[in-house]
Amino acid sequence: MENIDWNNLNFGYIKTDFNIRCTYKNGSWGDLEVSDSEYFSMHIAATAIHYGQESFEGLKAFRGKDGKVRVFRMDENAKRMVDSADGTLMAKVPVENLWKL
Repeated sequence: MENIDWNNLNFGYIKTDFNIRCTYKNGSWGDLEVSDSEYFSMHIAATAIHYGQESFEGLKAFRGKDGKVRVFRMDENAKRMVDSADGTLMAKVPVENLWKL
């Protein structure tokens, strides 16, 4: 992450040190998990492979002149994630899960 040009971020993929994952199982969302892998296992019958069903929202963060990192419009990001779940008929991620980050 030391090599990231924080003043010129775009909305493309940038490898980071960690990512947050949450699994939906037995009718509810599980605990948040921190991972340092860019990969994950997927069941062969996953609908994302066969029917393209997915919801994805990325966050954009900036480092201020004071050195603190600030996340850009995290509340609006959470609302879009819920809207995406409505559109794809997927289980909504509770917004309070996103505030745990």
